Amino acid sequence: MIAAVSVEPRGRVRFPNNAGPVWFSREMRAVIAVLLFVTAAHAGLWGLLQDKQSAPDFRGILPSVSYAPFEGTAHPDVDNIPSSEKIRADLKKLATFTKAIRLYSSTGGVELVPPIAAEFGLKVTVGAWIDKNVDRNEREIDAAINLARRNSNVNGVVVGNETVYRGEQKVEDLIELIKRVKKSVNVPVTTGEIWNIWRDYPQLGYSVDFIAAHVLPYWENFTDRQAVDQAVDRFNLLRDTFPGKRIVIAEFGWPSAGYNLLNANPGPFEQASVLRNFVTRAEAIGMDYNIVEAIDQPWKFFEGGVGPYWGILNASRQPKFAWTGPIVNENYWKLAVIALLVGILLSLPILRLSEPTVMQAFVLSAAANGVGAWAATVFAYWAGHYFVFGSAFALTLGLILLVPLVLIAMARIDEIAAIAFGRDPRRLIVKPGTLAPATMGDSVTFPKVSIHIPAYFEPPEMLKQTLDAVARLDYPNFECVVIINNTPDPAFWQPIQDHCRALGERFKFINAEKVKGFKAGALRIAMDRTAVDAEIIGIIDADYVVQPDWLKDLVPAFADPRVGLVQAPQDHRDQDLSLMHYMMNGEYAGFFDIGMVQRNEENAIIVHGTMCLIRRAAMDMAGGWAGDTICEDTDLGLGIIEHGWLTHYTNHRYGHGLLPDTYEAFKKQRHRWAYGGFQIVKKHWRRFLPGASRLTSDQKREFSLGWLNWLGAESLGVLVALLNLVWVPIVAFADIAIPDKILTLPIIAAFVVSLAHFIVLYRLRVPVKWGQMLGAMVAAMSVQWTVCRAVAQGLITEHLAFARTSKGGLSRMSIEFQAFWEAVIGVLLLIGAGVLIASNSYKQIREIYIFAGVLVLESLPFLSAVAIAILESSRINSFAFWRNTGVRTAELIGLRPVSLPTVAAPSQKVASEVHREAS
Repeated sequence: MIAAVSVEPRGRVRFPNNAGPVWFSREMRAVIAVLLFVTAAHAGLWGLLQDKQSAPDFRGILPSVSYAPFEGTAHPDVDNIPSSEKIRADLKKLATFTKAIRLYSSTGGVELVPPIAAEFGLKVTVGAWIDKNVDRNEREIDAAINLARRNSNVNGVVVGNETVYRGEQKVEDLIELIKRVKKSVNVPVTTGEIWNIWRDYPQLGYSVDFIAAHVLPYWENFTDRQAVDQAVDRFNLLRDTFPGKRIVIAEFGWPSAGYNLLNANPGPFEQASVLRNFVTRAEAIGMDYNIVEAIDQPWKFFEGGVGPYWGILNASRQPKFAWTGPIVNENYWKLAVIALLVGILLSLPILRLSEPTVMQAFVLSAAANGVGAWAATVFAYWAGHYFVFGSAFALTLGLILLVPLVLIAMARIDEIAAIAFGRDPRRLIVKPGTLAPATMGDSVTFPKVSIHIPAYFEPPEMLKQTLDAVARLDYPNFECVVIINNTPDPAFWQPIQDHCRALGERFKFINAEKVKGFKAGALRIAMDRTAVDAEIIGIIDADYVVQPDWLKDLVPAFADPRVGLVQAPQDHRDQDLSLMHYMMNGEYAGFFDIGMVQRNEENAIIVHGTMCLIRRAAMDMAGGWAGDTICEDTDLGLGIIEHGWLTHYTNHRYGHGLLPDTYEAFKKQRHRWAYGGFQIVKKHWRRFLPGASRLTSDQKREFSLGWLNWLGAESLGVLVALLNLVWVPIVAFADIAIPDKILTLPIIAAFVVSLAHFIVLYRLRVPVKWGQMLGAMVAAMSVQWTVCRAVAQGLITEHLAFARTSKGGLSRMSIEFQAFWEAVIGVLLLIGAGVLIASNSYKQIREIYIFAGVLVLESLPFLSAVAIAILESSRINSFAFWRNTGVRTAELIGLRPVSLPTVAAPSQKVASEVHREAS
């Protein structure tokens, strides 16, 4: 690896050979110690955070529990008919901890329960399900009467369950049904209603043999600590309202999973604590009660997130908690083991890093263990919840989309750790000190360089500046081939032909019409006119003004015969044209000062055409310029690397070009890059297979993660945002909440990682001020939709026409708003967040608020595009506006004006942008 760049006699630059890293055993021991420490700390946190609660022991037998003999997620009214064998197995288990059971229906297979219950000595309170269906009501009442007459273990009949509360029967009509049943049976008859219905309709209480009141503190927004007191208070209220009447708390319970309801939090610990405290209190005061319910009912998904989770037993008929001893999660340490194993597995790649520092290893291992903890949370959720097809599909899709999101976040944490805490770059070519002119020295040899400048409808004065800068190069052995392609208007090519003649024989001019293959086709023609003795090919764009020492500083890298390519960064000389251009240039700088520097360490840089030097032999080996992608430069660069050539990068600016004229041009350029990048993925993925190329595993990782981090992250962001929009009405109006710990919180965490990645790396690597950095962040977010569109088009098409990026200053802004679809999606996301917040004002479910927050975060990239599109056409885009405002403000308050960036001189005018190549 290049450790330094030094100057030899006669002003030459010496590049050390590329020796591999030395891995000292002491460093290895230190890294392993860090991994062990983080793993031990992770295990310690699991031990420290283990929840253990106390509650009164209960060793008695429950007086009654609600029982529904159904399994699975199918609704009982459709195709969920229980069998005698299943009922018998259930009741055998229930008989070990309850004296009686309460039923809610007398048809659909439930009629099998009372005689089987008698086999185990269980009393049965029969239920008749009453709703608006008159025929069904008649069948239910007849069946309930028959069951009460034929089974001596039936100790009561409940006619209807919360029928008045649901508005399915009027009180007076329900009273008539109760009277009818009372005349037909010899056991007590009542109806089941919420406690306030009994309070508000005392005539209902006078018509029944006993009060069967439902007290469910969860649905009334009480906390688990308030639940028992609330139940006792309602019991006493009803006892005072109906003196002398038998009062039964016919339903009391607490869900073990689901969403919170205001202050009421479901959960396994809460359920165990509430029920153990309740039965102890109820037994102490002589309260009659029935626990809802015996077994979880997965088919009750329509009752919101908590509907299936009220059982004492889970759907597998296993106890969910113990009635004695401390309340603990019996699977806690199994989850801890999963978290630790995943954390260790994801930490192993740290051992392959080249000399990681202690802090670097610590950050990476901590992140890996954090992902392990999340994986354990996902496993616990999946194992502890029930799913219908729709919810299972949605959860699976969400997790599938989260996997690349987690990988992207891990890659960004890796980059943060490497730059903030890792070793300084070893292979980066740094700008040497002052050198003697390259033209001095008789014994110095200079390999010939052929500089190629393709042009397509470029403004002549701009291109002349580029040629003049080439003429000033401090390098004795070069030629320049200018090829203007598919530009028939003499106003564009004639001045350049004349200028090349004036500059001398080093400058070759080609005017090629009807060139196929876009820019690559033009460069192939330039290669045909290249001097046979040229060993190195230089590529610069038509707008780039190069520094005189470009070749003098970088050509010496080719003294190593293994080096096939040397890349210098892009930069721009017109960032002071407007605030928008200022933001754009800051955004470009991040790639060249952060990503390219890191990729260079693994010999995996992305070639971006301009300011690039390529060994001719390497170009020929890779097949030359290919016209099957619209990013021919990146395609060729990857091909050179695949053949085993070394590449080098410098982040010193050896040339400055022009920024896109408009926001439209900026987006079109990014669309071309993304579409071309996806074309390259489709073209080269087979060469990433074992033995298919000379790519190393590190190079494959860098390119794969690079594509995922750019194309994947932007596309994933849009896809998740659109899917979340679809979920808004379901969440808002169907009593369904998105599980926060496994789906929404990871999205927020990934956003925080991306934000930290941008800010930290910009502050460490990119020499821009805070204002330009924040503007660069907005510019980077604003092209998310553009990149996603490019990837989508790449999936369904093979080729798009090459679109020239308009530069030079004459291209006018389009009359169309350049962020229409971004505005639509961004506003819809904000509206969705508003709908969720408004619909959640009563229940105040935390998961829904978090989901609304996710929608707001997802709207930021779309709104960033809207902001730039509005900025471009507003007065505040001009630095002159800010300068004048500063002057006026200073005059008003009596202070000297603050120095602001000056307004750049108007650039050379160019023709209107040409979008497609002439055929």
